[in-house]
Amino acid sequence: MSELRKDPVTGRWVIISTGRRKRPTDFRLERHEVSRDQFCPFCMGREDLTPPEVFAIRSNGTPPNGPGWDLRVVPNKFPALQVEGGLDREGEGMFDRMNGIGAHEVIIETPHHDKTLASMSEGEIERVLSAFRARVLDLKQDRRFRYILIFKNHGGPAGATLEHSHSQLIALPIVPAFVREEIDGARRHYAAKERCVFCDIVHQELASARRVILENADIVALAPYASRFPFETWLVPRRHGARFGEATDHEYESLARLLKALLLRINRALESPSYNLIVHSSPFSEETTEFYHWHLELMPKLTKVAGFEWGTGFYINPTSPEEATRVLRDAKV
Repeated sequence: MSELRKDPVTGRWVIISTGRRKRPTDFRLERHEVSRDQFCPFCMGREDLTPPEVFAIRSNGTPPNGPGWDLRVVPNKFPALQVEGGLDREGEGMFDRMNGIGAHEVIIETPHHDKTLASMSEGEIERVLSAFRARVLDLKQDRRFRYILIFKNHGGPAGATLEHSHSQLIALPIVPAFVREEIDGARRHYAAKERCVFCDIVHQELASARRVILENADIVALAPYASRFPFETWLVPRRHGARFGEATDHEYESLARLLKALLLRINRALESPSYNLIVHSSPFSEETTEFYHWHLELMPKLTKVAGFEWGTGFYINPTSPEEATRVLRDAKV
């Protein structure tokens, strides 16, 4: 029998199709395997194939745009938005339009082509998270930008065009509608109860333990009650904070540790699937400190969005979050 579940943050409804429940072996898994690409522009020694770096973590004082780095950030060679220009807005009658102002950067997470986020050490993952913060703090100084999205597409089915492990950052002159939906939902909850909805979710999930996959002193990994996708997982800090860039070093360390443990379990249970990882953080152009709560969302690519989802905005999830929690808890790593 199927269930309709309402997301407590956005108010979005999803269908948990328990009548056709799927376990990991029921999915047609597209396994992600890294192959050696002799023309990979992200490998060490090919720095001339990318735009000049805007940030790097290097050892032994090696010069920019050459070998000797542990992590590099470069502008995307084919950016969705451009840094140059003014923020001009115009339109045609009822149609609104503005210049494509923004920033689009690639975080090359490792010099090693065959490493994935799951196979990196906890320290290497923490270095990636720290690079995210460094770029957010730098770009937020540009008053044209209102929101910065950080995301990772791992594997071709998730949208990655290069196999070398990397993430992306896009700075936008507007706050995306999906982000606005989440912020508005958090604001409504706070107005009604004078509490953060994400803090309430963490407290309730820890009390019931039904959907908590992993936890440590700072971060909780849980299967959200109204999961849109099978094995969707949120990594939520215990301490309230609106902005990812303002997290403490200790929280980044704990997040790196939990993220690695989660990815190892997902790889074991789901045969190393492609996935999308997204950082949810408050727009720095707005005051949301009291009611918003930064977090990460990880979605393995196991199903496809089709006509029903596009036509209704409802998602059909064939695996309940409770079943996903059990499978990931039991995965041997």
